[in-house]
Amino acid sequence: MLEIEVKIHEAASFVKEKIGDYKPVAGIILGSGLGSLAEKILDAVVIPYKDIPNFPVSTAVGHKGNLIIGKLGGKVVVCMQGRIHYYEGYTMQQVTMGVRVMKLLGVEYLLVSCACGGLNPTFRVGDIMAIEDHINFLPNPLIGPNLDSFGTRFPDMSHPYDSRLISIAKEIALQNGFVLKTGTYVAGSGPSYETKAEYKFMHFIGGDAVAMSTIPEVIVARHCGINVFGVCIITNESADTANEEYKNDEQDVIKAADAAVSRMTVLFTTLISKL
Repeated sequence: MLEIEVKIHEAASFVKEKIGDYKPVAGIILGSGLGSLAEKILDAVVIPYKDIPNFPVSTAVGHKGNLIIGKLGGKVVVCMQGRIHYYEGYTMQQVTMGVRVMKLLGVEYLLVSCACGGLNPTFRVGDIMAIEDHINFLPNPLIGPNLDSFGTRFPDMSHPYDSRLISIAKEIALQNGFVLKTGTYVAGSGPSYETKAEYKFMHFIGGDAVAMSTIPEVIVARHCGINVFGVCIITNESADTANEEYKNDEQDVIKAADAAVSRMTVLFTTLISKL
C-alpha cells in the first residue's frame, strides 16, 4: 500500500471510531462563506480537521475547518465545513484527501459548492449555477502512482456531473421560487483574482463561472466512483471588469455567499432526501 493510502486509511479509521454506527450516504464540501449550511445537520458529531490524523487544516477565510457527521434531509451525511485549497500550499493529494476518506466511510454521492465569479454576462450576484461541465487549469490530482484500491489509472470524465441530480435540483429550485442556472465552471490556482484578459479568455472558451477549487475533488470523486452534484454561488460579476472602478474583494464574496445560503440549504437538503 502506498504511503498516501496508509494516511487516508488512518484518517478514515479515526473518523469511524468517532461516529459509531453512522454510515453516511452523501458527502458535502462547502466553499467560501457557505459553511453555515452545516449548522442544519442534526444529531451532529463535529470533528475539527486538526484532530484527524494526517488531515490538512483549512487556512482560507470563510472556511471553519470541521468534519461534521449527522442527518440532513433524513439521510446520514458527512460534511466538510470548509475545503482545502491548492493555493494554501498543500499538495493535490492533501487537497483531495477528504473525498477519499468519504469513500472509505461509504459515501455514494458528493455535493460540492463554491463561491464563484460570474463569467456569463447574464449572471447576477446571488444566482446559483449547477455545474454541468468544467475546464480545469489546476494540476490533476491523479498525477503520480495510481491508487488502485480507489479507481482505475485513466478514469472517464465525459460526464463528471450527474445529469439526473441536476434535473432533480432544477425541479427543487422551481418548487421553491428560484431558477437554478446551469453552465460550465472554470478553475484556476489562485489565490490572486483573475485579470480582465483572463476573464475574457475563460468566457470565450466556454466558461460561465470561475473560482479556485472544486474540480480536484470532483476528479477524485469520479475516480472513486462517487456520483457528483456541484453548484456555484455567483458572488461577484467578473464579466463587469470593463468598468475601471471594478474591484474584487474577498469580504464581498463572503457576504454574497451568505445571502445565498438559505436557497442552497433548501436545494441540498431536498436533493439529499431524494437520493
